[in-house]
Amino acid sequence: MPKIFTDPDAIAEGIIRDVGTTLVVGLPLGLGKANHIINALYQRALADRNVRLTFFSALTLEKPRPSSELEKRFINPVIERLFGGYPDLAYANALHKGELPPNIQVNEFFFLAGKWLRVADAQQHYISANYTHASSYLLTRGLNVITQLVSKRVVDGAARYSLSCNTDTTLDLMRARNEGRVSFRLIGQVNSELPFMPGQGDLTSDEFHAVLESPETEFPLFAPPSEPVNDTKYAIGLHAAGLVRDGGTLQIGIGQVGDALAQGLIVRHRDNAAFRSLMQHLAPDAPPKEVATFERGLYGVSEMLFEAFLGLIDAGILKREVDDTIVHGAFFLGPKAFYQALRDMTPERLAKIQMMPVSFTNELYGDEDAKRRARVDARFVNNTMMATLMGAAISDGLENGQVVSGVGGQYNFVSQAFALEGARSILTLEATRAGKKPASNIRWSYGHTTIPRHLRDIIVTEYGVADLRGKSDADVIAEMLQVSDSRFQSELMKQAQEAGKLPKSYDIPAAYRDNVPERISAVLRPARDAGLLPMFPFGSDFTKVEQRLIPALQILSAASASPQKLAGLFWEGMTHTASASDEAALARLGLDRPATWAERAYRLLVSRRARAQRLSLAILVDRLPLLDEGGHAF
Repeated sequence: MPKIFTDPDAIAEGIIRDVGTTLVVGLPLGLGKANHIINALYQRALADRNVRLTFFSALTLEKPRPSSELEKRFINPVIERLFGGYPDLAYANALHKGELPPNIQVNEFFFLAGKWLRVADAQQHYISANYTHASSYLLTRGLNVITQLVSKRVVDGAARYSLSCNTDTTLDLMRARNEGRVSFRLIGQVNSELPFMPGQGDLTSDEFHAVLESPETEFPLFAPPSEPVNDTKYAIGLHAAGLVRDGGTLQIGIGQVGDALAQGLIVRHRDNAAFRSLMQHLAPDAPPKEVATFERGLYGVSEMLFEAFLGLIDAGILKREVDDTIVHGAFFLGPKAFYQALRDMTPERLAKIQMMPVSFTNELYGDEDAKRRARVDARFVNNTMMATLMGAAISDGLENGQVVSGVGGQYNFVSQAFALEGARSILTLEATRAGKKPASNIRWSYGHTTIPRHLRDIIVTEYGVADLRGKSDADVIAEMLQVSDSRFQSELMKQAQEAGKLPKSYDIPAAYRDNVPERISAVLRPARDAGLLPMFPFGSDFTKVEQRLIPALQILSAASASPQKLAGLFWEGMTHTASASDEAALARLGLDRPATWAERAYRLLVSRRARAQRLSLAILVDRLPLLDEGGHAF
């Protein structure tokens, strides 16, 4: 039986007493971190430099840090509402300040996108790893403790603990322990908000060495709100939805495109005529390969389980069963409504969602024949930040060595796509990124690669699908040019021709010379107005007033680099009479009764017509901890 503690300092002291002063502690990725135990171990090592403490983790979750005045006015109430009771991780604060003592080390193999750029200690101790290799690296580093947030229930008088949100590496490490390849203490911290998930992560109490359980150490789960889906993301998701085959298998990676893809599949299934019509206008010269409704349905196998999967279940799309299961996942993270939905599910329905080790979801090794039979016509959909004209993908870092996020499971799924018959890897990419000057995310070349060009398969941008598998370099370049933004096509084509990789006589077909954001917005507007492509397809933790503010604030953000545009917004604010809904929005920002010249200026800027809601622009508040592997944080 595990030792039960109610005090974090006491359990930390007990760990050191049992294990010694050299601690190599595995922390689950993302949601599953036992924050109170972690902080107690950190404080113990901070007070006693004889304690050598190493944390090995991924995806350290942090509350937002707003900077500008408007950001603070908008985000601070959201932070308090969604993250107010979430305990900060002490090691993260020390890393940001450059104050981590020499006897404490933090190694991560996946970063929250863009949050650790130019933080020297974090960058220097980053470990580049495929998700499935992380547990083996821990074994070689002398792992002796795992701390994990768990859910608890009592069955026939006996306590059972669920690994819940993070079966990913913990189950693989427990298997290694059972095989005698490692010895470590498994330490749990009970959180009553965590859904109790059935499956391999449902453990008896004797698997644990100690458990922290106390009302004082309960805290609200980290719950990042869903992002609004903009036109670019919807166009990408719709193109990807036209590649998914009925009766097949679906994996969706981290990122906002997942919501857009799921909603695209739902429109395809529930309103097939509207989907076909929309795709005819979105890609008139390249109709989608798959447009049928989902009669046999899909089976989901994805390292990350998130809210969109529940939407696909509700829509009757995820329904193809494998071993009485319709979705296998390895970790989950999402908004409050997602956790509530899992907690409220009937046992029969919840049993259709099974949490598994990452070695199961991300690899074919182990019971390979069964996995091959299950994963028919698989579509593995993941984000990338940039791509080259010859099909290499840049998803995790910059050419100067700075790591934006991590490889995670992307390479795992690309590899599976080539190993499974009928499977395809789909990497989704925004053709451009915004800034003071727009830039193309499709490059002639780049000094860093995540997925090499010899594993090029399918690239999807808002402008269409580039099918690259098995094609020559020249044909690949031509495909990539057709899904590039037209503002950059000529220069990209010229670079390829000057390198001798594209015939001098080649010219981009006229049908692909109108790849501009305005065309995408015009095509999607009727579907937007009809409610087929809502800003928040699976609900939102933002209030209606906040949802109204988001696109308006985005316009301000975009205009901030141009004095002329700002002047125009000032003039619109001065000539616009605020409506009742405008006044509610201004009150939400504390600008309904401006007391200073600065507040009057902000009021004028915000007091413009809310037509921006129809523009479906991305959220201003990119400092919210939203998981976008392809997020343009750099």
